[in-house]
Amino acid sequence: MNSTLEAKRSDTLDAFSVWYSQWHGYVSLIICAVGIPLNVINIIVLTRKKMQTPINCILTWLALADMVTMASYVPFAYHFYCHFPSYSRLSAEKNSSGWMNYLLVHLNLSATAHTVSIWLAVTLAVLRHHHINSPAKGGLTRMRRLIRARLLILIVFSVSVVLMIPSYLSHSLEEIRFHDNSTGYIFEDWALGSRHVKPIKLIALITYSLLAKLVPCVLIIIYGGMLLRTLNITMRNRRRMSSNGVIAGLHGNHDRSRTTVMLLVVIVLFLLTELPQGILIMCCVFIKDFFENIYIPLGDTMDIIALINNSINFVLYCTMSQEFRRTFINLFCTFSLPKILHRKPYVSTQTNDDRGQMSA
Repeated sequence: MNSTLEAKRSDTLDAFSVWYSQWHGYVSLIICAVGIPLNVINIIVLTRKKMQTPINCILTWLALADMVTMASYVPFAYHFYCHFPSYSRLSAEKNSSGWMNYLLVHLNLSATAHTVSIWLAVTLAVLRHHHINSPAKGGLTRMRRLIRARLLILIVFSVSVVLMIPSYLSHSLEEIRFHDNSTGYIFEDWALGSRHVKPIKLIALITYSLLAKLVPCVLIIIYGGMLLRTLNITMRNRRRMSSNGVIAGLHGNHDRSRTTVMLLVVIVLFLLTELPQGILIMCCVFIKDFFENIYIPLGDTMDIIALINNSINFVLYCTMSQEFRRTFINLFCTFSLPKILHRKPYVSTQTNDDRGQMSA
């Protein structure tokens, strides 16, 4: 009975995978065509002088990692989904040495970029929690925080590359020969769930699922919960002050609360995207045939969810950051040259610590 249910479940996933794969390449290209320019805009806006804060510095590199992921996905989606449908047979042209080596680079590059992105999300949560609970203020404190944020970004990039070394060493190509004597290449079978799996491949999967997926997701849950608790306390205090007729300082608290909410949305989206994938990868290690029957059919769905997550941060920033909107409009939405020449300079009424609505 159980085997029958498992077979039906597998058939359903396979049918869904075949149906969706017909559209996956085109949908992916559309999302990348929108997401890449939006991430370029994020980088341009967040690197303006008045926007340079610790949080914005991390968001800048997060946008860069997302952009690399999508840029790498474009040739992959075109060749393996649009030009040659994923369900089509292997061929010398589809599985040529050049394209399969590109696929190898794409897999490693995108996995590294995802690792960088999720650990940057963890860094966002940790820094935000530390900053809103720190009494230190002023320009010197802000500069120290900016230097600390840059150092943490360097550490995240370096450690992410080191974590991915087992994965770099695990992927290899095998040559195959077709009936017309032409040759092509496929990935070596990992033999997951069997006694024949190589130790380096097990190390790669366990390291990736734990240190690039599950552990950062747990940290996001912990620090996200702490941020949510702090946000609730701030909201209660603001309501109490408002009911007592105290108005001074409420605007700054409101700005900081919106920043915290925005960062919470960013890290929760990472949680929803990466946690299920981490669990599925871990299941591939211990459950026989799970990789072929479950993980592979769901691969395109997980990819499209990740691409959507990579492309929507611009919408969040515009929605929840007044300073981001103002800077974006000043940079991209001023069409009249006389208006540019005669526009009065913008004078911020915010302090350095509150500047950007996305500040430390």
